[in-house]
Amino acid sequence: MNFSRYKREISAAGAFVAILIVLAIVAPSFFSAGNLRDLLINNAPTLLIAVGMTMVILVGEIDISVGSQFAVCSIAAGFLAKTGMPMPVLFLSIFLVGAMMGSLNGVLVGWLRLPSIIVTLAMLVLWRDALRWLTEGAWVQNLPENFQWFGLSQSGGELTIVAITLTIFVAFAWTLRNLVAGRKIYAVGSDAEAARLAGISGPTVVLSVFALMGALTGIAALMNAVRFSEIPGNSGVGLELKAIAAVVVGGAAITGGRGTLVGTLIGVALLGTIGTALTFLGINPFWEKAIQGAIILIALVSDVALGRLEKNGRSNIAGAAA
Repeated sequence: MNFSRYKREISAAGAFVAILIVLAIVAPSFFSAGNLRDLLINNAPTLLIAVGMTMVILVGEIDISVGSQFAVCSIAAGFLAKTGMPMPVLFLSIFLVGAMMGSLNGVLVGWLRLPSIIVTLAMLVLWRDALRWLTEGAWVQNLPENFQWFGLSQSGGELTIVAITLTIFVAFAWTLRNLVAGRKIYAVGSDAEAARLAGISGPTVVLSVFALMGALTGIAALMNAVRFSEIPGNSGVGLELKAIAAVVVGGAAITGGRGTLVGTLIGVALLGTIGTALTFLGINPFWEKAIQGAIILIALVSDVALGRLEKNGRSNIAGAAA
Protein backbone atom coordinates (compact mmCIF):
# COMPACT_ATOMS: atom_id res chain seq x y z
CA MET A 1 0.00 0.00 0.00
CA ASN A 2 1.26 3.47 -0.90
CA PHE A 3 0.92 5.23 2.46
CA SER A 4 1.99 8.58 0.95
CA ARG A 5 -1.42 8.75 -0.74
CA TYR A 6 -3.06 8.80 2.68
CA LYS A 7 -0.79 11.20 4.53
CA ARG A 8 -3.69 13.51 5.44
CA GLU A 9 -5.75 10.61 6.81
CA ILE A 10 -2.73 9.36 8.77
CA SER A 11 -2.15 12.85 10.19
CA ALA A 12 -5.78 13.06 11.35
CA ALA A 13 -5.55 9.61 12.88
CA GLY A 14 -2.34 10.62 14.65
CA ALA A 15 -4.01 13.73 16.10
CA PHE A 16 -6.94 11.61 17.29
CA VAL A 17 -4.65 9.10 18.98
CA ALA A 18 -2.70 11.93 20.61
CA ILE A 19 -5.90 13.36 22.10
CA LEU A 20 -6.88 9.93 23.42
CA ILE A 21 -3.45 9.49 25.04
CA VAL A 22 -3.73 12.90 26.76
CA LEU A 23 -7.22 12.02 28.00
CA ALA A 24 -6.03 8.63 29.24
CA ILE A 25 -3.38 10.38 31.35
CA VAL A 26 -5.28 13.48 32.50
CA ALA A 27 -8.94 12.37 32.49
CA PRO A 28 -9.25 8.56 32.41
CA SER A 29 -12.97 8.86 33.28
CA PHE A 30 -13.46 9.94 29.66
CA PHE A 31 -13.25 6.26 28.73
CA SER A 32 -16.19 5.18 30.88
CA ALA A 33 -18.70 2.98 29.06
CA GLY A 34 -21.46 5.55 29.42
CA ASN A 35 -19.43 8.39 27.94
CA LEU A 36 -18.19 6.30 25.02
CA ARG A 37 -21.76 5.16 24.31
CA ASP A 38 -22.98 8.77 24.34
CA LEU A 39 -20.19 9.82 21.98
CA LEU A 40 -21.13 7.04 19.57
CA ILE A 41 -24.84 7.87 19.55
CA ASN A 42 -24.34 11.65 19.45
CA ASN A 43 -22.02 11.47 16.44
CA ALA A 44 -23.91 8.87 14.38
CA PRO A 45 -26.08 11.54 12.64
CA THR A 46 -22.99 13.68 12.02
CA LEU A 47 -21.24 10.75 10.35
CA LEU A 48 -24.17 10.21 7.96
CA ILE A 49 -24.17 13.88 6.98
CA ALA A 50 -20.38 13.82 6.62
CA VAL A 51 -20.70 10.85 4.24
CA GLY A 52 -22.94 12.94 2.01
CA MET A 53 -20.68 15.98 2.40
CA THR A 54 -17.70 13.89 1.32
CA MET A 55 -19.37 13.09 -1.99
CA VAL A 56 -20.35 16.73 -2.51
CA ILE A 57 -16.80 17.90 -1.83
CA LEU A 58 -15.37 15.14 -4.03
CA VAL A 59 -17.15 16.67 -7.05
CA GLY A 60 -15.68 20.06 -6.12
CA GLU A 61 -18.82 21.57 -4.59
CA ILE A 62 -19.98 22.52 -1.09
CA ASP A 63 -23.30 22.37 0.78
CA ILE A 64 -23.77 24.69 3.75
CA SER A 65 -27.55 24.24 3.84
CA VAL A 66 -27.48 20.84 5.59
CA GLY A 67 -28.17 22.33 9.03
CA SER A 68 -31.40 23.89 7.79
CA GLN A 69 -32.34 20.72 5.91
CA PHE A 70 -31.72 18.80 9.12
CA ALA A 71 -34.13 21.09 10.99
CA VAL A 72 -36.84 20.79 8.33
CA CYS A 73 -36.58 16.99 8.30
CA SER A 74 -36.62 16.84 12.10
CA ILE A 75 -39.82 18.91 12.35
CA ALA A 76 -41.39 17.00 9.46
CA ALA A 77 -40.61 13.72 11.22
CA GLY A 78 -42.31 14.95 14.38
CA PHE A 79 -45.47 16.12 12.62
CA LEU A 80 -45.74 12.95 10.53
CA ALA A 81 -45.22 10.79 13.63
CA LYS A 82 -48.13 12.57 15.32
CA THR A 83 -50.43 11.52 12.45
CA GLY A 84 -49.84 7.89 13.42
CA MET A 85 -47.73 7.08 10.38
CA PRO A 86 -45.96 3.68 10.73
CA MET A 87 -42.22 3.97 11.31
CA PRO A 88 -41.14 2.29 8.01
CA VAL A 89 -43.35 4.70 6.03
CA LEU A 90 -42.12 7.62 8.14
CA PHE A 91 -38.51 6.61 7.46
CA LEU A 92 -39.15 6.56 3.70
CA SER A 93 -41.05 9.87 3.84
CA ILE A 94 -38.23 11.73 5.60
CA PHE A 95 -35.73 10.13 3.23
CA LEU A 96 -37.72 11.61 0.31
CA VAL A 97 -38.14 15.02 1.97
CA GLY A 98 -34.37 15.28 2.38
CA ALA A 99 -33.73 13.97 -1.13
CA MET A 100 -36.06 16.58 -2.64
CA MET A 101 -34.32 19.45 -0.83
CA GLY A 102 -30.95 18.10 -1.91
CA SER A 103 -32.17 17.64 -5.49
CA LEU A 104 -33.20 21.30 -5.62
CA ASN A 105 -29.62 22.25 -4.74
CA GLY A 106 -28.38 19.78 -7.35
CA VAL A 107 -30.52 21.24 -10.13
CA LEU A 108 -29.40 24.79 -9.35
CA VAL A 109 -25.72 23.84 -9.06
CA GLY A 110 -25.42 21.00 -11.57
CA TRP A 111 -27.76 22.02 -14.36
CA LEU A 112 -27.99 25.82 -13.99
CA ARG A 113 -24.27 26.07 -13.16
CA LEU A 114 -24.81 28.40 -10.17
CA PRO A 115 -22.05 28.56 -7.53
CA SER A 116 -22.78 25.98 -4.83
CA ILE A 117 -21.61 28.26 -2.02
CA ILE A 118 -24.18 30.91 -3.03
CA VAL A 119 -27.00 28.45 -3.70
CA THR A 120 -26.63 26.57 -0.44
CA LEU A 121 -26.14 29.78 1.56
CA ALA A 122 -29.45 31.02 0.16
CA MET A 123 -31.10 27.68 0.96
CA LEU A 124 -29.70 27.74 4.48
CA VAL A 125 -31.50 31.02 5.12
CA LEU A 126 -34.63 30.09 3.14
CA TRP A 127 -35.31 26.77 4.88
CA ARG A 128 -34.46 28.08 8.34
CA ASP A 129 -36.64 31.20 8.05
CA ALA A 130 -39.49 29.32 6.37
CA LEU A 131 -39.47 26.80 9.20
CA ARG A 132 -39.41 29.57 11.80
CA TRP A 133 -42.38 31.22 10.09
CA LEU A 134 -44.41 28.00 9.83
CA THR A 135 -43.79 26.80 13.39
CA GLU A 136 -43.47 30.25 15.01
CA GLY A 137 -40.49 28.84 16.84
CA ALA A 138 -42.57 26.21 18.65
CA TRP A 139 -41.19 22.76 19.38
CA VAL A 140 -42.97 19.59 18.30
CA GLN A 141 -44.36 18.08 21.50
CA ASN A 142 -46.62 15.21 22.56
CA LEU A 143 -44.89 12.75 20.26
CA PRO A 144 -46.34 9.22 20.22
CA GLU A 145 -44.62 6.58 22.33
CA ASN A 146 -43.77 4.43 19.30
CA PHE A 147 -41.70 7.28 17.86
CA GLN A 148 -39.05 7.58 20.56
CA TRP A 149 -36.25 5.08 20.00
CA PHE A 150 -38.27 3.63 17.07
CA GLY A 151 -40.73 2.19 19.59
CA LEU A 152 -37.96 0.05 21.10
CA SER A 153 -36.20 0.20 24.44
CA GLN A 154 -33.45 2.81 24.73
CA SER A 155 -30.73 0.20 24.35
CA GLY A 156 -32.56 -1.33 21.38
CA GLY A 157 -32.98 2.09 19.78
CA GLU A 158 -29.32 2.91 20.28
CA LEU A 159 -28.27 -0.36 18.68
CA THR A 160 -30.60 0.36 15.75
CA ILE A 161 -29.07 3.82 15.23
CA VAL A 162 -25.54 2.40 15.27
CA ALA A 163 -26.49 -0.48 12.95
CA ILE A 164 -28.16 1.82 10.40
CA THR A 165 -25.23 4.24 10.48
CA LEU A 166 -22.58 1.55 10.03
CA THR A 167 -24.54 -0.16 7.26
CA ILE A 168 -24.90 3.07 5.30
CA PHE A 169 -21.26 4.01 5.88
CA VAL A 170 -19.94 0.64 4.70
CA ALA A 171 -22.26 0.66 1.67
CA PHE A 172 -21.10 4.09 0.51
CA ALA A 173 -17.44 3.38 1.26
CA TRP A 174 -17.61 0.20 -0.82
CA THR A 175 -19.47 1.99 -3.63
CA LEU A 176 -16.96 4.82 -3.86
CA ARG A 177 -14.09 2.36 -3.96
CA ASN A 178 -15.45 -0.38 -6.22
CA LEU A 179 -18.34 0.73 -8.42
CA VAL A 180 -18.47 2.83 -11.58
CA ALA A 181 -20.72 5.34 -9.81
CA GLY A 182 -17.96 6.03 -7.30
CA ARG A 183 -15.33 6.44 -9.99
CA LYS A 184 -17.56 8.94 -11.78
CA ILE A 185 -17.69 11.10 -8.66
CA TYR A 186 -13.89 11.16 -8.45
CA ALA A 187 -13.59 11.79 -12.20
CA VAL A 188 -15.91 14.81 -12.18
CA GLY A 189 -14.13 16.28 -9.17
CA SER A 190 -10.66 15.71 -10.61
CA ASP A 191 -11.31 17.15 -14.08
CA ALA A 192 -14.88 17.89 -15.16
CA GLU A 193 -13.89 18.47 -18.81
CA ALA A 194 -11.94 15.21 -19.04
CA ALA A 195 -14.88 13.43 -17.45
CA ARG A 196 -17.21 14.95 -20.05
CA LEU A 197 -14.98 13.79 -22.88
CA ALA A 198 -15.05 10.32 -21.34
CA GLY A 199 -18.84 10.31 -21.60
CA ILE A 200 -19.63 11.19 -17.98
CA SER A 201 -22.44 13.70 -17.44
CA GLY A 202 -21.07 16.10 -14.85
CA PRO A 203 -24.44 17.80 -14.14
CA THR A 204 -26.09 14.41 -13.53
CA VAL A 205 -23.34 13.36 -11.12
CA VAL A 206 -23.58 16.68 -9.25
CA LEU A 207 -27.36 16.40 -9.04
CA SER A 208 -27.04 12.84 -7.74
CA VAL A 209 -24.59 13.67 -4.96
CA PHE A 210 -26.67 16.62 -3.77
CA ALA A 211 -29.78 14.42 -3.75
CA LEU A 212 -27.90 11.80 -1.72
CA MET A 213 -26.65 14.54 0.58
CA GLY A 214 -30.24 15.57 1.29
CA ALA A 215 -31.44 11.98 1.72
CA LEU A 216 -28.68 11.20 4.22
CA THR A 217 -29.49 14.42 6.07
CA GLY A 218 -33.10 13.27 6.33
CA ILE A 219 -32.08 9.89 7.76
CA ALA A 220 -29.69 11.59 10.19
CA ALA A 221 -32.44 13.99 11.32
CA LEU A 222 -34.86 11.13 11.99
CA MET A 223 -32.28 9.14 13.95
CA ASN A 224 -31.51 12.20 16.04
CA ALA A 225 -35.18 13.08 16.61
CA VAL A 226 -36.16 9.65 17.95
CA ARG A 227 -33.78 10.13 20.87
CA PHE A 228 -35.91 12.86 22.45
CA SER A 229 -39.47 13.44 23.61
CA GLU A 230 -39.63 16.87 21.93
CA ILE A 231 -38.15 18.26 18.72
CA PRO A 232 -36.80 21.84 18.69
CA GLY A 233 -37.27 24.03 15.67
CA ASN A 234 -33.63 25.13 15.67
CA SER A 235 -32.10 21.67 15.24
CA GLY A 236 -28.90 21.38 13.26
CA VAL A 237 -27.44 24.82 13.96
CA GLY A 238 -23.73 24.68 13.13
CA LEU A 239 -23.99 21.15 11.76
CA GLU A 240 -22.69 22.17 8.34
CA LEU A 241 -19.45 23.50 9.88
CA LYS A 242 -18.85 20.25 11.76
CA ALA A 243 -19.53 18.10 8.70
CA ILE A 244 -17.28 20.13 6.41
CA ALA A 245 -14.53 20.23 9.01
CA ALA A 246 -14.72 16.45 9.46
CA VAL A 247 -14.41 15.87 5.72
CA VAL A 248 -11.48 18.21 5.11
CA VAL A 249 -9.56 17.18 8.22
CA GLY A 250 -10.10 13.58 7.12
CA GLY A 251 -8.06 14.23 3.98
CA ALA A 252 -10.56 15.31 1.29
CA ALA A 253 -9.36 18.08 -1.00
CA ILE A 254 -11.79 21.00 -0.85
CA THR A 255 -11.20 21.47 -4.59
CA GLY A 256 -12.52 17.99 -5.30
CA GLY A 257 -11.24 14.70 -6.68
CA ARG A 258 -9.45 13.41 -3.60
CA GLY A 259 -10.68 11.95 -0.33
CA THR A 260 -11.91 8.78 1.34
CA LEU A 261 -14.77 7.90 3.63
CA VAL A 262 -12.32 6.25 6.02
CA GLY A 263 -10.69 9.66 6.37
CA THR A 264 -14.11 11.19 6.97
CA LEU A 265 -14.77 8.64 9.72
CA ILE A 266 -11.49 9.65 11.38
CA GLY A 267 -12.45 13.32 11.02
CA VAL A 268 -15.86 12.76 12.64
CA ALA A 269 -14.24 10.81 15.48
CA LEU A 270 -11.66 13.55 16.02
CA LEU A 271 -14.12 16.46 15.98
CA GLY A 272 -16.76 14.53 17.89
CA THR A 273 -14.27 13.92 20.67
CA ILE A 274 -13.04 17.51 20.97
CA GLY A 275 -16.13 19.02 22.63
CA THR A 276 -16.39 16.31 25.28
CA ALA A 277 -12.62 16.25 25.73
CA LEU A 278 -12.61 20.00 26.47
CA THR A 279 -15.15 19.43 29.25
CA PHE A 280 -13.14 16.60 30.79
CA LEU A 281 -9.97 18.70 30.57
CA GLY A 282 -11.66 21.63 32.33
CA ILE A 283 -11.63 23.91 29.26
CA ASN A 284 -14.65 25.99 28.26
CA PRO A 285 -16.53 23.88 25.63
CA PHE A 286 -17.52 27.06 23.78
CA TRP A 287 -14.05 26.83 22.20
CA GLU A 288 -15.27 23.85 20.17
CA LYS A 289 -16.65 25.93 17.27
CA ALA A 290 -13.48 28.03 17.13
CA ILE A 291 -11.40 24.86 16.99
CA GLN A 292 -13.56 23.50 14.16
CA GLY A 293 -13.07 26.70 12.18
CA ALA A 294 -9.33 26.61 12.80
CA ILE A 295 -9.21 23.00 11.63
CA ILE A 296 -10.92 23.92 8.35
CA LEU A 297 -8.47 26.79 7.80
CA ILE A 298 -5.43 24.63 8.61
CA ALA A 299 -6.70 21.88 6.30
CA LEU A 300 -7.20 24.36 3.45
CA VAL A 301 -3.73 25.87 3.89
CA SER A 302 -2.09 22.44 4.05
CA ASP A 303 -4.07 21.30 1.01
CA VAL A 304 -2.79 24.24 -1.03
CA ALA A 305 0.76 23.67 0.23
CA LEU A 306 0.66 19.95 -0.61
CA GLY A 307 -0.76 20.74 -4.04
CA ARG A 308 2.10 23.11 -4.79
CA LEU A 309 4.69 20.61 -3.57
CA GLU A 310 3.21 17.90 -5.79
CA LYS A 311 3.11 20.30 -8.75
CA ASN A 312 6.73 21.33 -8.20
CA GLY A 313 7.71 17.67 -7.86
CA ARG A 314 6.10 16.82 -11.20
CA SER A 315 7.76 19.83 -12.81
CA ASN A 316 11.17 18.77 -11.51
CA ILE A 317 10.67 15.23 -12.80
CA ALA A 318 9.60 16.54 -16.19
CA GLY A 319 12.61 18.85 -16.31
CA ALA A 320 14.99 16.04 -15.42
CA ALA A 321 13.46 13.81 -18.08
CA ALA A 322 13.87 16.52 -20.69
